[in-house]
Amino acid sequence: MKTRIINQVLSMPRASKQFIALFLDATLCVLCVHLAFFLRVNEWADPFGAMLIPSLVSIAFALPLFAAFGLYRAIIRYYGAGALLSIIKAIGWYGVIYTAIYSAFGFVGVPRTIGVLQPILLGLFVVGVRAVISSLLTTDETRDGSLRTIPKAVIYGAGASGRQLASALRVSGQVNVVAFLDDDPALSNATINGMRVWQPEKLDVLVDRYGISDVLLAINKTSRSQRNAIMQRLTASGLHIRTIPGVDQLARGLVSVDDLRDFEIEDLLRREPVPPVEDLLHADITGKSVLVTGAGGSIGSEICRQIARLEPTNLILIDANEFALYSIYEELKSEKASGKANFGRIVPLLANVRDTIRIGEIFATFRPETVYHAAAYKHVPLVEHNIIEGVSNNVLGSLAVAQMAREYGVHKCVLISTDKAVRPTNVMGATKRLSELVFQALSEQPGGTVYSMVRFGNVLGSSGSVIPRFREQIAADGPVTVTHPDITRFFMTIPEAAQLVIQAGAMAQGGDVFVLDMGEPVKIVDLARAMIELSGKRVGTDTSKGEEIAIEFVGLRPGEKLYEELLIGDDTLESPHPRVFQAREPFWSWSELDPKIAELTQALDARDPKHVRSILKDLVVEFTPDEDIVDWVATKGAVVGYPATAPSSMPAPLDAGAQAAQDAAEPKPGQGSGQLPTAVGFS
Repeated sequence: MKTRIINQVLSMPRASKQFIALFLDATLCVLCVHLAFFLRVNEWADPFGAMLIPSLVSIAFALPLFAAFGLYRAIIRYYGAGALLSIIKAIGWYGVIYTAIYSAFGFVGVPRTIGVLQPILLGLFVVGVRAVISSLLTTDETRDGSLRTIPKAVIYGAGASGRQLASALRVSGQVNVVAFLDDDPALSNATINGMRVWQPEKLDVLVDRYGISDVLLAINKTSRSQRNAIMQRLTASGLHIRTIPGVDQLARGLVSVDDLRDFEIEDLLRREPVPPVEDLLHADITGKSVLVTGAGGSIGSEICRQIARLEPTNLILIDANEFALYSIYEELKSEKASGKANFGRIVPLLANVRDTIRIGEIFATFRPETVYHAAAYKHVPLVEHNIIEGVSNNVLGSLAVAQMAREYGVHKCVLISTDKAVRPTNVMGATKRLSELVFQALSEQPGGTVYSMVRFGNVLGSSGSVIPRFREQIAADGPVTVTHPDITRFFMTIPEAAQLVIQAGAMAQGGDVFVLDMGEPVKIVDLARAMIELSGKRVGTDTSKGEEIAIEFVGLRPGEKLYEELLIGDDTLESPHPRVFQAREPFWSWSELDPKIAELTQALDARDPKHVRSILKDLVVEFTPDEDIVDWVATKGAVVGYPATAPSSMPAPLDAGAQAAQDAAEPKPGQGSGQLPTAVGFS
């Protein structure tokens, strides 16, 4: 019954609701006049006697003032601090006028104290009635007519964001906030919005007392170290930890439980921001024609976003993936339409960086002044299983871009590299180091192009990275698979990495190897454990009740290292940016490198992965592969899921005797290397 009446009120036209509010306030004006008279003389007045005129005067002044201060524009069920302030202002002006009339001047039959008591009573009644109505209209029974079990939560952070969050959630009625937590001793035991502020150490008490299931974080302005300390305390509680939505939503009070997002591991790994050096950001972009290869990838697309905001005259996007290219192209057009980006022209071009003719015609047509080369195959196990394609794309693609840059007068050409290029144990890392050697060697050749390389580790949220995979496994109740208990990786956010790439490239003088400060490496098993605990579950093997998720160690994948490094040696120089360093590392001269690249190209054309890897080992002296070749084609497809019957276009499989004879023979140029170990399945 109660819910039906409330829903009927909520469904009424806006004008009807405003009329009810006006009628209610007029009634309160009359009631407060008579109540003030009663308090003064201890008896009720005749409604049509001496108190009739004070009642009409009250209505005549109060309602226009209330309307002027917006009391009838406000939505009562979203009643909050702003509405309260408007009421106080309106009552203040009303009180001055009414007191002046009936206290300063006085009228026969009307006690002077009426002029003081009535505005006070009216203010209390107007505030109180609105608070009651707001409470009724925002009860959790509203809307769907059924009593719902809503989560009980505490808000960690009693500052401005926490208070806004509490008010917004009170309006939504989807989360029952019962208390605040805050580290500030000055706020301990204080009461805010009717809720007590507790010290974080008392969380267990609150859980037992109220049955709390969620902790809502309002700690946006805390440092990374403070966030980590807070999370260490909270994750042990087993509660679901979520964080606040955008400030704009909070400001409008439009928050539902769906807007609260889980506190992600990225929030813990994100480092304290360092303001960019604006001159470095603009130096190679503003007013220039800029080209980005791999524009649809994780890093390439973020570089494009940041470039688009720095006012280039032209932005040329190159990618071999049609959908990825279309996506970033449409996104940047939308950003320009909204005023977020500012560029002269944007050109999306489908091209494979290995296609020298296509890359050459693009450079000849658009004459870029700055090039960021981000196109590469980056997934270590996949490249290990597809050696020919990986080396061809990463090495010959980099060579084509670098040579076209010099031929067509590009001023700056920046290679996006990786920490896996340092003492690589896998083909992907070796291809990135060889790409660096190509850029370093070409930088010594005559010409006006300034070549540089920027080397960094894993980026949070990139395609195929460990964090999205862990998230999917946790959502499926596990197990979470980690390759090795001791494996570590460096992490950085994509926007920070892209911004530092742009600034590092601007500092280049020629042949520079820039290394980004990645902070401390993170142990992957600790990452997995933290993500499980952030989801409100525990690490364990008892998965029957869905409260525990197991961590399984599945072994290192082909070519995978336990530890990544950023420097080959220890010789580094500082730069104008506090998070960018310059490495001094040996490299081949172009006269030495050129014939080796030609030999590599021949081995690629001959489809000989063993010879290709041998040349890589000669050129990248630090390359130390730790296992035999696991290329799926070279190993005759000896992997799970390979077709039992070869396609008609391929040679038929040899019988056992012929196979053994071939295995005993030396591999001939252009052929595979015989029977190789069974490839390890990639997951």
